[in-house]
Amino acid sequence: MKTRIYNARILTMENEKEIFQGEIWIDDERISYVGKNIDILNQHFDKEIDAEGNLLMPSFKNAHTHSAMTFGRNYSDTLKGGEWLTNVIFPMEAKMTQEHVYELSKIAFLEYIVNGITACFDMYYEPQSMSRLSEEYGFRTVLCGAINNFRETPETIENAFLHYNQLHKYISYRLGIHAEYTTSLELLEKMAEMVHKYKQPFYTHVSETEQEVKDCIDRYGKTPTQLFDSLGLFDFGGGAFHGVHLTDSDISIYKKRGLSIITNPGSNLKLASGVARISEFTENGINVGIGTDGPASNNGLDMFKEMYLVSTLQKLINKDASACPAKQVVRMATRGSAIAMGLIDCDILAVGKYADMIMIDLKKPNMQPINILENALVYSANPTNILMTMIGGDIKYYKGEIYINEDIEDLYGRAEEIVKKLA
Repeated sequence: MKTRIYNARILTMENEKEIFQGEIWIDDERISYVGKNIDILNQHFDKEIDAEGNLLMPSFKNAHTHSAMTFGRNYSDTLKGGEWLTNVIFPMEAKMTQEHVYELSKIAFLEYIVNGITACFDMYYEPQSMSRLSEEYGFRTVLCGAINNFRETPETIENAFLHYNQLHKYISYRLGIHAEYTTSLELLEKMAEMVHKYKQPFYTHVSETEQEVKDCIDRYGKTPTQLFDSLGLFDFGGGAFHGVHLTDSDISIYKKRGLSIITNPGSNLKLASGVARISEFTENGINVGIGTDGPASNNGLDMFKEMYLVSTLQKLINKDASACPAKQVVRMATRGSAIAMGLIDCDILAVGKYADMIMIDLKKPNMQPINILENALVYSANPTNILMTMIGGDIKYYKGEIYINEDIEDLYGRAEEIVKKLA
């Protein structure tokens, strides 16, 4: 299948490359040409799309989420973080089956696709359900281990790592734990052994709340980041989800180890966890990705909202309107997230990369007049501006139509029945 998208504004996200007018060719899964409009008299295309002057750019990658947690969307939104997790989420999760995870994650995947998100870094249980869905929908999923004192074991994590990294082109698996406060020192040490055995990056929730950090210091005399580093868990890279309450010492560890920090501003605000020090992370050369967190704590899966919050909250806490500029934030939501997830073959629009891209509608009133497009993406745009979502050369969403083999209304009904049982 050879596709041509022409008459487009193109944002490749390559270093220092400005937006230009041109076209993109896709051969099967990968990009074969990105550049100015050229003579195509001797070229044959199976499909040609006139972008009509709209913007082509790399797709968003959701670098931290729990897709199946659609069960908790709009359900318990006034509880404090610890109470919400312990009294509502954990009891409902204890009842969930593989089929529940599979069906509830479908709703999240549909939301990702219509919102221009083509990959998710999903930390949850029952990875077989997520991998099955990822294959069926043709959606990139990076699975993340979530071992803790209650669910999974080092053996199940190791087996999953070996299995899912060889299963399908859209699926990969990263070693990880849920968090320090749910995982014993013995389990942490076993995970460190596994990290060193396979020389793999390590991921986990880190310093999401002040209480989490205080409790860890009381237990070990170290912050969570310092503890993980002392155990060798970060020796081969990886990253932290949230990182709201990192110390200066923690930040130096992330810089030294080349780790990524995945920020989740919408969830952190809603649960009153705080605001991460994004400007300081970037000033220290730390790669930052953006995630939505799960739909039970956000409650939307909207990268435009997250980008807006990343930028404006940094302006607020730094008392500096120039802090965290839009161009930097767009990079976080696309290339930064891809780097954090290990998706280096679909981070930018360039020859040889996977054709994971979106088209942004610039003709809606909220994008007019057209001035600086990166600013418009962060401060003006919303999911209604997504015209097209493409994954590996396959169009999954175009002008309001979702190209998924699913009866969506029937899916919604099944999800409602599942939630009734869980509640």
